[in-house]
Parts: sequence; structure tokens; C-alpha cells
Amino acid sequence: MERQLAVDGMTCASCVARVERALRKVPGVQEAAVNLATEQAVVQLAAAGSTRPTDEQLCEAIRRAGYEARVVMPEGEAAPRPAHDPGWRVALAVLLSVPLVLPMLLGPLGVHAMPAPWLQFALATPVQFWLGARFYRAGWAALRAGSGNMDLLVALGTTAAYGLSLVLWWRDVHGHPHLYFESAAVVITLVLLGKWLESRARRRTLAALDALRALRPETARVRGEDGAEREVPLAALRVGDDVVVRPGERFAADGTLTEGRTHVDESLLTGESLPVARGPGERVTGGALNTDGLVVVRTTAVGAESQLARIVRLVESAQARKAPMQQLVDRVSAVFVPVVIAIAVLTGLAWGVASGDWATATIHAVAVLVIACPCALGLATPATLMVGTGLAARRGILVRDAQALEAMREVRTVAFDKTGTLTEGRPVLVSWWPEGDGSVLARAAALQAGSEHPLARAVLQAAREREVAPLAAVGVRAVPGRGITGVVAGEAWQLASSRWLQERGVAPPPAWQAQADALAREGRTLAWLASGLESAGPDTPASVQGLLAFGDALKPEAAAAVRALQQAGVRTVMISGDHPGAAALVARTLGLDEFHAEVLPADKARLVQALKGTAAGGGKVAMVGDGVNDAPALAAADVGIAVVNAGAGTDVAMETAGLTLMRGDPRLVAETIALSQAVHRKLRQNLFWAFAYNVVGIPLAALGSLSPVVAGAAMAMSSVSVVTNALLLARWRPARAASTEVSPEPSSTTNRG
Repeated sequence: MERQLAVDGMTCASCVARVERALRKVPGVQEAAVNLATEQAVVQLAAAGSTRPTDEQLCEAIRRAGYEARVVMPEGEAAPRPAHDPGWRVALAVLLSVPLVLPMLLGPLGVHAMPAPWLQFALATPVQFWLGARFYRAGWAALRAGSGNMDLLVALGTTAAYGLSLVLWWRDVHGHPHLYFESAAVVITLVLLGKWLESRARRRTLAALDALRALRPETARVRGEDGAEREVPLAALRVGDDVVVRPGERFAADGTLTEGRTHVDESLLTGESLPVARGPGERVTGGALNTDGLVVVRTTAVGAESQLARIVRLVESAQARKAPMQQLVDRVSAVFVPVVIAIAVLTGLAWGVASGDWATATIHAVAVLVIACPCALGLATPATLMVGTGLAARRGILVRDAQALEAMREVRTVAFDKTGTLTEGRPVLVSWWPEGDGSVLARAAALQAGSEHPLARAVLQAAREREVAPLAAVGVRAVPGRGITGVVAGEAWQLASSRWLQERGVAPPPAWQAQADALAREGRTLAWLASGLESAGPDTPASVQGLLAFGDALKPEAAAAVRALQQAGVRTVMISGDHPGAAALVARTLGLDEFHAEVLPADKARLVQALKGTAAGGGKVAMVGDGVNDAPALAAADVGIAVVNAGAGTDVAMETAGLTLMRGDPRLVAETIALSQAVHRKLRQNLFWAFAYNVVGIPLAALGSLSPVVAGAAMAMSSVSVVTNALLLARWRPARAASTEVSPEPSSTTNRG
């Protein structure tokens, strides 16, 4: 069981570590992960039957650590937004600090206009104790909790500079001593400015989620039993309601079309750029745009159970979870603040003892405290992952686990399920004999006109595509396990299985039988068009008039997907429970490196484990599948990738997998690997700069080469630069492999009718 909490008042990686420690100490909490960028905590509670803490106990633990908290309910409530400092506070701090810092800038030009000590005191005091009060509150809370954070460093450093100025002024109250009020005021102003800019930038990283939430309309137009339409709030919508959706409106909830036809724009949900056709009986997703037809939708899921709500929850969950690289940051931040305070104390003592100038020694110690504030360190990883997961969501790649996104860059073997992943997952009529004889297709379509069987739909679809008008059939009835029979144009016809022919002692022509045997070895499903089969006997022999072969067509993108992976040095494997002939044909057509057929669901997981042991260079193994039978293999792989087909995925597969492809395009697998590599590059860049600011800045400050003002500016810009660099990831675009025309039909040996 999981609880999501909004946490207010965190400022750095040390705050994150303290909140996590506080939550983990609560009895019944198994794990806690805190995200500084979103200011939220995800708490994993013990299993049912164990002692579980209440929401208030969790919030109280965070309050004792020095922060405020509230529970975010899962029923569609928006995730907490990062705190946004009012701009007027920053503006006022700048106005009060400019008269203090301006004389410093004019001094090299020969202009001496430093305000009197009393005016410096009057300008710096409100900045220090009013506008900077947040640093004292948060720093004191950290001390009470037995740890430190960025606010404590700022409070200690600026208070030292402010206090030193008071002492120097008191010692020379009638003169014009060199004071450091400007250092204290300007450092606080720069930190406030940096936090304000950082907050604005962090909000941009949540743009993807905001765009998803904006898809949901506020009201729905419900048709009552009397046929009248009325507008109701979205919260009042119930499963089973008939909702009228006009052209240009968004679907209010998931449902099934009952009236009308239209094209649906699902681009923000699936990444598919082109609208897709939808007709009666087909599913639509809440938030998708109805482009050109008035339709009626019977609601099947509302509120937190809708596809859109689930996508938002999964993206939020991914952003709240930590990637492996964040563990390094956590270990560093656990000891960072105490070490910095120790360095600052040693710096002050060393300079004071060596020079005897304790005022200068104090200023150098202050510079160490200010430059070391670990804001950028705490933001480097979560800000990058937020942008990366948001970008993935816009491209139809739903990241359930940030660790899975990071692991994709190391994938060297991709194992595909066949049906529904590389193939369309529904039968199509691939050929019939005699070749080119339209009467065979016309009679078969006549017999199948009223059936909802998948093979019947395949026959009717083939007839429509080839503009073959089906004949009229009467007396049509199914013969269980054998086929279908009916009267077409006054003559009895049957669409029969091979079993029915054998039972009646009817033998197809030898050439047709040889072709049928070859098709059966390839895993095709066969149906024979015969006449007189039901009354067949010595005096009325039946005759075979045609042969129909059905197969599962390859997805048009499958060949390009395999080619892109192979060009990236990834081994491609297919694991299928299908007939060896059918699996071999698909593997040969797509150019897969390896395939396995007739694999049971339990054996799929064992096979994935075996692939992990043979992956080149210790690389990881990803498994791609779309069904319940793929769930064990998805869980066994280093990265599980669920595929959603036609807007409806398998819940078990989606919950098991770390990644979900919201449209059934296998090319997204290679795109995800490329995105993972781009995210990792950005993570390394941000961590480099976050560490570099401190690694370079602390020694310079300790050696007296940085003033507190410069240190404050550098510290503020470090946070802004890290978040801005993360935002640049949003400009990433995948490099598509050159496309070649490949037939979507996985057959090179059969004839087309």
C-alpha cells in the first residue's frame, strides 16, 4: 500500500535525507522516497495485517523533522506543486541591497559613496531578519532534528557577517569602519533570487503532467433514458452513462462508442500524431479529442480508474522514485553539511591564528558556508528525471519506474513476444485459391456476414478492401467445431475445417493439399470452401471449391523496429508460444537474431533469465509483451516493457512492467533506449556541475579567493544552471532509422488473392 505526501519547506538534498529518515522510523513504513523537485514523498506501507501508521502519524513525523506535510489523495487530486516564493520579496530584497553593493562596484572607479554605518544597518536588518527569516526557521528545525541543511549554512554564514559588522561598528562607533552588512544582505538576496528562479524553472519540468490533466473536461453531456441531454460535472459521471460528444470536444471518460463514427486524436495520450478511426463497438479514452463526428459513448471507467488518471498517477510515481544515480547523491548529502561546517570553522581558525585578523578570518569562513550550499546537488537528478519522464509521456512512453528508464541505456538484448507485439494480434485473410477467383471470397463473405468470430471479421475486411460485394446467404448456421453452412444463390455452401472434410471423406485436389500442408507448417489457420458437404454420400459427392488461409499480419513498424535495434548493437530475440513454423516465418521476415517457439508462459520467464546470463558485455535484457501470459517474463527481465494495443492494454502487464508503450509501435523500444542514453548524459552533466561548484568553490573560499557576495552568486547560479540544463533535455528528438518498404504480411511463400 502506498501513500503520497506533499512536503513543504525542503531546500536541499540534506532536507530530503532527513525527511526520509523520519518517515522510515515510523512503525509500519517499509520504504520512503522523497523528491526535492516535486516536493513530495511516496511512502510504502507494510502489507495488510501488519501495523500501519495513520496519515496523521506520517505527517507528524515530517513535522517533527522540521517540515510541513499533507496527504495527497489518489482519487485524481493534483500532485503538489513546488513552493513558489512571492516575487515582491525578491524585489524588495534587491531594492534594500542595491545601496549596499553599489559603492563596492563604484569603488574601483574612484567613487566612494559607502552609506553611513547606521544606514547600512537599517538597510541590512530587514533583509537579514524579515526577508531572510525562512533560513532561520528551517535551519533551527534542522538543528533540532540533529542534522543540517542549506538553510543552516546560509543562516550561520550571514549571521556571522552581520554580527561581525555589529562588533566592528560598536568598537568604532564614531568612525567609518569597514563593515560587512552588504555581504550578509547580498548573500540572502542572491539566495532568494536563485530560489525564485529555480522555483519557476522547476514548475516548467511539470509541464507534461499539466498538459495531461488539462485534457480532462470539466463537464460531460449525458443522455438520459428519456433521450434528453443534460450537462453534469465530471465528478457526477457514472459507469454506464451515455455521453454525447460533439466534434471538437474531448471525451470525458473511457468508454465504448455506441452511435456514430469519428476520428480520434490521441496524440497527447499515446504520442500517435495522426487521428485514428473509431466506430460502434470500439473503445475511446477519456481526454482524447473527437475531431469530426457526433458520437455517443457508453462510459466504462471514470475518475481514478480512467486511463488518463492512471497515466498521471504512474508518471507522478515515476518522478517521485529515485534512480540509482541518486543514491550517490544521498550518501554524499548525509555527511555534506557537517563536513562543510567543520571546514568553515577550520578556515576561520587558520586565518585568525595565522594573520591575527579575525574579521577577515570570519569573512573567509562565511564564504565557505555560503558557497557550499548543496541546492544544485539535490536538484541535479530529480530535475533531469522529471523532464525525461515528461518527455517520454509526450512521446507515448509511460515510465512507471525511473530506475527502468535509466536501466534501458544498458540494454543489449531485447526479447519480444510475437502476437500483439510484433504482429497485429488479430487474424487477417492472407491468401485464397483459386488465385484471383472473386467468387470464393464472395461466397465466404456471404456465409460470414452475420458472425462476430475473428476469422469472419477477417473475411469481411478482405472483401471490403478488394471491393468484393458479398452475396446474400440464408439459413446460415454454425456447426460446432467444424465450420459454418448456409444457402448462397440457391446452393448449399460450407466454410469447413480440415476435420470436417476428413469426417466426410472429402479429399481436396492434390496440388491444393500440398499447398495446405505447407501453410499448416507455417502456422496458418485454414478454411475450405465446399459445396454439398452436409449431404455428401456415394450418390452426391461433395466438392472443394476453394481454400482460405488466415495469418496474423506483422505490424507495419516491426521491421523498422528490429532494424533500429540491430543498428544500435542490440540483439533481437522473439519468444512465442505459437507454432514453430509461424514463429520461424516471422523471425525470417523481420531478420531477428534468434527465436524460440512453443514456449509456455512459465518457461518464458526462465528463458529471459537464461538470456540475462548470456547478454553481451554484461548488458541488460528487456522483455516486450502485451498479455497476461507475458507478465512473468516482464517481471524476470531487467526492464519489462508492456505494449498497449488499440488504446487498451492488459492491466497485469502494465503493472508488472517498468515501462509501457501507449501505442503498439515496437519502434518505441529503440526510441526508449536512445532517450535513456540522453537522460543519462544529462544526469552526468548536472551532477558534474553540481559537484564542480562545491569542489572548486570550497577550496577557493577557504583560501580567501572568494568573497561571500561572489560565493552567494555562484551558489544561486548553480541551482539555476542545473535546472536550466535539465530543461534543455525537452528539445531531444529521436533519430529515425532509414525506412524501407516491408510488407506487413509475414509471408514470402503464399499467394495473395
